[in-house]
Amino acid sequence: MAATLFRPLTPQWGMQKRWTDGSRMHDMAAEFIKPNDRLSSFERLEIYNRQYWFRVLDCLWDDYPGLRAIVGARKFMKLVTAYLARYPSDSYTLRDLGNRLEQFLEEEPQWSAPRQELALDMVRFEWAQVVAFDGPSKPPISPDDILDTPPSKLRLGLQPYLSLLELDYAVDDFLIAVKKRESDVLRGEASNAVQSAPKAARRRKRIRPPKREKVYLAVHRHDNMLYYKRLDPEAFAILTALSRGATVEDACAEAVTASNRTKIDWPAQIKKWFNNWSALGWFCRLS
Repeated sequence: MAATLFRPLTPQWGMQKRWTDGSRMHDMAAEFIKPNDRLSSFERLEIYNRQYWFRVLDCLWDDYPGLRAIVGARKFMKLVTAYLARYPSDSYTLRDLGNRLEQFLEEEPQWSAPRQELALDMVRFEWAQVVAFDGPSKPPISPDDILDTPPSKLRLGLQPYLSLLELDYAVDDFLIAVKKRESDVLRGEASNAVQSAPKAARRRKRIRPPKREKVYLAVHRHDNMLYYKRLDPEAFAILTALSRGATVEDACAEAVTASNRTKIDWPAQIKKWFNNWSALGWFCRLS
C-alpha cells in the first residue's frame, strides 16, 4: 500500500489519538476495515499502523549505517523517530524516506552533536548512493555525437544519478570499515553457535571517526552496480562546471587556472579523464 495513505504514527501518538478522538477514530476504521472475533476494526488498523512505523524505521536503519555508526545505535533510533515525526513519508516509495534527512540535521544539530559536520557529510554520501542506485538515466553521448563540435561550443550534461560531493571527511573509507565490521559480525552469527559464542560475547571494536580531510567524490552506478570514485580537485572542478552548463573549454580552463599543481601534462591528463568518464557513461545531452 502506498506510503501516502497513512501517516506513520509512533505508539505514543497512536495512544493519544485513541483518547482524544475516541469513537470518531473507531467509526472511521469501521467504514473500511472489518472486525473479527478477536480484534475490533480500530485495533486491526493500529496493528497495520505499528507495522508500518517499524518498517520505515527499519528502512532508515539499513540505508544509513554510516550515520548510525557516527551517532550510535540508540541515538540513531531517537534521531530517525524525531525525523519521521517532523517529515513523515510523502512518497509512494520507501526509497525517498531519507530525502530530507540532511535538512533535518541542519535544522536540529543536537541530534548529531558533537559531530554534526561529519554526520552531514555522511548523510550526503549515503543519500547519493540511494540516488545512484535507482535514479533515472539518460542515453549516454558517444564520441560520434560530439566529433565535429569544437570544445569552445561543446556542452555536456551529466547523468541524473551521478552525484558530485565535496566533503570535509573521508566518509568513504569510514563507511567501508563500518560495513566490513557489520559483515564480520554477521558471518560470526551465522557460524557454529558453540564455537562462536565466546567471540559473540566480546564487545565490538569501535571504529574511530575519520579526521578532517578534503575529499572529492563521484557517486555513480555502472552495469547496475553502485560505485563511488575519488576525484582530483581539478577533475571535480571540471565536472562541476559542466553540470552548471559551462562549455568543455571553459570548464577545463577554469579548473587548470585554479590548480596549484605544477609539472602536470594537462592536455594528456584531461584527455585521460574524459575518456574514462565517457567509458563510464557519465555524459548525456544537456537539458
